[in-house]
Amino acid sequence: MEKFETDAVVIGGGVVGLAIARGLALAGHDTIILEKNEHIGMETSARNSEVIHAGIYYAKDSLKARLCVEGKRLLYDFCASHGVPHKQLGKLIVGQAGQGAQIAALAKAAADNGVEDLKPLTAKAIAALEPEVKAEEGLFSPSTGIIDSHQYMLALLGDRTLVRDSEVKRIMRNANGWTVSVTSQEDEIALETRLVVNAAGLWAQKVAASIEGLANIPPLVLAKGSYASLAVKSPFKHLVYPVPEPGGLGVHVTLDMGGRARFGPNVEWLASNDPADIDYTVSPDIAAAFAPVIASYWPGVKAEMLTPDYAGVRPKLTGPGQPTVDFRIDGPEAHGLPGLVNLFGMESPGLTSSLAIAAHVAGLLA
Repeated sequence: MEKFETDAVVIGGGVVGLAIARGLALAGHDTIILEKNEHIGMETSARNSEVIHAGIYYAKDSLKARLCVEGKRLLYDFCASHGVPHKQLGKLIVGQAGQGAQIAALAKAAADNGVEDLKPLTAKAIAALEPEVKAEEGLFSPSTGIIDSHQYMLALLGDRTLVRDSEVKRIMRNANGWTVSVTSQEDEIALETRLVVNAAGLWAQKVAASIEGLANIPPLVLAKGSYASLAVKSPFKHLVYPVPEPGGLGVHVTLDMGGRARFGPNVEWLASNDPADIDYTVSPDIAAAFAPVIASYWPGVKAEMLTPDYAGVRPKLTGPGQPTVDFRIDGPEAHGLPGLVNLFGMESPGLTSSLAIAAHVAGLLA
């Protein structure tokens, strides 16, 4: 078994892990990133809407609210300074008859979270912004945008040390910190390190179970979300969201950097909560299922306009019928183990929040 010494080990090469590793490296820590897959960001980070969120949906004073609002500012600055493709398109949240209370609740949540640019929309104003969208009222978020998440992850990685195809076996205490035992391409490696960050996303609970002396690991609940792409030219200039649904933000319109429209994700609670059992296949029936849902705000949609695209899975901490909970970021004060941070339930708005999460984690380790 080969042995190496480093100052920090970040487990997980998704967008959150990469942002944390960058932050630690810029703070002067010799940092190694461990990624179980062949490439960075192959799971949650590459299977989402690629939206830069404003901070509207989250409970007041929660980590999600605070880190999203701050992360949005940091992310736009980072994209501008590092040449990461992005667009600040703006987003409409549209309400139908009987949904006025939900629209009002979203406006209050946004104000509570310090989102000061949200604007109320009448049916006429919605039609002026998006002529094909039908709604009774809504909200406009001018600071919502889109990002090329792959280019963002490459910019975060930079020239930092990445060990791919690496599986963490055990994480044990030693006199100076931690020993992380890793299998990488059939080689056995032992990393002696002072700091360990578990940012393994879907696999965070499995990694946490390998840490000597760690208790109070939360349950993992998996929710699949599938997307359908629009096979005809998009009529939309902005992102368009219905009011949220349990477990997600509703089947909404997102646009990629080339202007291509896609719809999703829905919420499918998986029977197995083992990430190894995930099937990312999108049902061929998705067009028939999505068309009537989309028609509630875009009457012009037809099922034959939609084609199956891709799917992602959210690593949730609560299941169907249970309230949505906050990010869980456990530092030494939470578990009593110096030099260790575990991140659980890193779903949306994890992408938007990533740079703010990195600063938060650095603070917990300081």
